[in-house]
Amino acid sequence: MIRQIGFLGLFLFSLIGFSQIKPKFQPKKGKTLELGSGAVSNRLGDSRLDSLANRDEFKVELSRETTYKDYKIIPFERDTIYVDTTLTIKKDYKFNYLRKDNFELLPFHNQGQTFNTLGYDFSQTQLFPQMGAIAKHYNYSQVKDVNYYQVATPFTELAYRKGLEQGQFLDALITLNLTKQQNISLNYKGLRSLGKYRKSLSSHGNMRFTYRYSSKKSKYHLKAHVTAEELYNEENGGLTEESIYNFENDDKDFKDRGRLETQFTNAYNILRGNRYYIDHQYLVSEKKDSISTKYAIKIGHIFKYESKHYEFYQSEKNNYFGDAFTSKIKDKNYLSSLYNQLNATLKSDYILGELKLFVENNDYNYRFKNVIYINNQFIPQGLSGNISSAGAQWKTFYKGVAINAKGATTLSGNLNGNYFKAEGSYTKDSLFVLKASLLNESKSPNFNKLLNQSAYLQYNWTHSDFKNEFKRTLLFELKSDKFLDASAQITQLDNYTYFGDTLSVGFTKPEQYNGTINYLKIKASRSVSYKWFTLENTIMYQKVANGSSVFRVPELVTRNSLYYSNSIFKGKPMYLQAGVTFKYFTKYYANAYNPLLSEFYLQNTTQIGNYPIFDVFVNARVRSMRLFLKAEHINTLFSKKTNYYTAPNYPYRDYVLRFGVVWNFFI
Repeated sequence: MIRQIGFLGLFLFSLIGFSQIKPKFQPKKGKTLELGSGAVSNRLGDSRLDSLANRDEFKVELSRETTYKDYKIIPFERDTIYVDTTLTIKKDYKFNYLRKDNFELLPFHNQGQTFNTLGYDFSQTQLFPQMGAIAKHYNYSQVKDVNYYQVATPFTELAYRKGLEQGQFLDALITLNLTKQQNISLNYKGLRSLGKYRKSLSSHGNMRFTYRYSSKKSKYHLKAHVTAEELYNEENGGLTEESIYNFENDDKDFKDRGRLETQFTNAYNILRGNRYYIDHQYLVSEKKDSISTKYAIKIGHIFKYESKHYEFYQSEKNNYFGDAFTSKIKDKNYLSSLYNQLNATLKSDYILGELKLFVENNDYNYRFKNVIYINNQFIPQGLSGNISSAGAQWKTFYKGVAINAKGATTLSGNLNGNYFKAEGSYTKDSLFVLKASLLNESKSPNFNKLLNQSAYLQYNWTHSDFKNEFKRTLLFELKSDKFLDASAQITQLDNYTYFGDTLSVGFTKPEQYNGTINYLKIKASRSVSYKWFTLENTIMYQKVANGSSVFRVPELVTRNSLYYSNSIFKGKPMYLQAGVTFKYFTKYYANAYNPLLSEFYLQNTTQIGNYPIFDVFVNARVRSMRLFLKAEHINTLFSKKTNYYTAPNYPYRDYVLRFGVVWNFFI
């Protein structure tokens, strides 16, 4: 249903976008409008308008020359960036269905499936626990993932990528300004890919609508969005023992991966979610002089309502998960939350910056259909409550250092927690940016670790005795185009909650570690160029000093790309990029995947890794269009070694040739 609504919305929205064009503009011969320094260049000469020269509906009235700075992307709580149509190796790294660099993630064989984790980021704060089903949330849009826009003319971006079998991925965005103060956008991302192995179909639909408004005198600002998402995956439980033997011995009769037996062929899980979000603020009073703002007072309000549910369905129970109450499995849980924040901001020279005070209220309801009494244990129907909290944020710039400190604590409610984060960054001209962060956080474990119900007997539990998880992180970052990008993260975890290994095959349960986990992650990126050739290197070193029995990561992860890049043909109409990417991580006891919970759990029997992966790519840019052609995992064509896995029982993808395109349209 979301796919149909999304495509209909994009069609109607396109009509609205084209209706904004005014039939007045007569471009002069040879006039050039530059959209970005090399990012976008559209020549509006006679040659470009040959087929449309006599069509009045195409003529656009522009009051001045349009530049790339007139096409702005406004991320959540980050600096404004501009639309960029250049082609770099980082664009290649981000060309996947997440549209993000997944260096620290290990993808399952089919796009739209989940990822195993090669590294952890503990730099973000959170006061409220998550629903759970973490493996299902990689393609789920959080508030921080939604962008807003400011454009001079209607702007469209289309991204397409070929699937594995009978499918593809499409990400379509259109945005326009209704007036100079108002912008709307509609984004639909759809994915469907059959996969090479039995019952591994992925079918995802993500739709976003955004609205942004600023009053003429900039006293009132509003950002709002609506999201509707449906993430469906068939689940096969991985290969059976016999299939693993045939796979690892490269049996020619099983080159067609669909012949390999899987644990089950009658299951799927699905995550659905809707969110309504409003963030607005009003400038109450302000005093300026010719040099600076003496003071400014703002009041604001944030509203968020989100509801989502996770479901696991199996047409007939399977002994893989143990005994069950019923022959047909249909597990479902819900989480709805209503969040409100009131805030007041004072910006003044007297407090050396900007001080924001806020109070929050979060009403939540995590629930199942029934109450269960099993093995002399009462399993409640759900967890619900109301949490009130308060906090403050301070931003300032002092002696060349930008400081941002934020903290909050719960005041009342069923759950308690607090966090404090302080950041300081120093910029040296265009040479480098040095940043340091300190974070301390206490929050409840995720809801599905506190309470779960299932038709499978072993998957019913309640853990009201679990303590809050504590996190302490120290992070250093260096960013420099001339030297290197590097970061060092030191993290301590107390009361770490995880899904543990058990003696029963197919069963896992939440556990809490009583000790302290010490985790070190060092990551560095550096490119070296000579004439038209570039070597791009990213390497990550990790070490778990204490707690390695429950917290596991590969010691070394690396990605290296050697490529040629240059403009080709007379007049340089095309920019070409061609090369090879090498990926590798050391062997370790990777977490196993549980499709019933959509979670990864600890295991002590199988190591994966110590296997190189080579991808050959040819990318090109023609004006505002980027073309991507990649031969993924090409070394499987020459090597007889087939012990490559994403998780125990789940092989990584074989060789596949993928084509894709990202195309921007500026009207």
